[in-house]
Amino acid sequence: MHNELLDVVDKDDTVIAQQPRSVIHANSLRHRAVHILVFNDAGQLFLQKRSMKKDLNKGLWDTSAAGHVDAGESYDRCAPRELKEELGIFAESLESLFKLEPSTDLGMEFIQVYRCRHNGPFSLAADEIDEGCWADPDTLDKRVAKNDPTLTLTFKIIWQRFRNIAN
Repeated sequence: MHNELLDVVDKDDTVIAQQPRSVIHANSLRHRAVHILVFNDAGQLFLQKRSMKKDLNKGLWDTSAAGHVDAGESYDRCAPRELKEELGIFAESLESLFKLEPSTDLGMEFIQVYRCRHNGPFSLAADEIDEGCWADPDTLDKRVAKNDPTLTLTFKIIWQRFRNIAN
């Protein structure tokens, strides 16, 4: 996992090289990731609690599923792969919502954000996720507004952008 090969991209999200994940993170190189927001029929968002085995943001609550786009892979191919790997599900339709520009707050990642609907059950990847829960959007709004330290910074940024386009 730590030495998976990823595309290095320029400011326009054009591939310029491939490097191991560890090199990319150590040198703050631009690269690609996806985040998926999984909502149930009641409108709640599934949150994952990142495994304590993770090197970044261990034990913090994050988007439903997320991951790096592998070298040579597209955002649209990565998103369903991450849903399958992390939650053990297939989503009938993944809706592309928006793309965030890389910044130090986002770990220098271009992040393509998707949304889908699924009620579970989920089969959580033990090496990635310690637990999961459903959360009401209004509760998440309050947690993000209070800068809840148990949420990843990336999730807070994604949630604020999502709520701006959803309202």
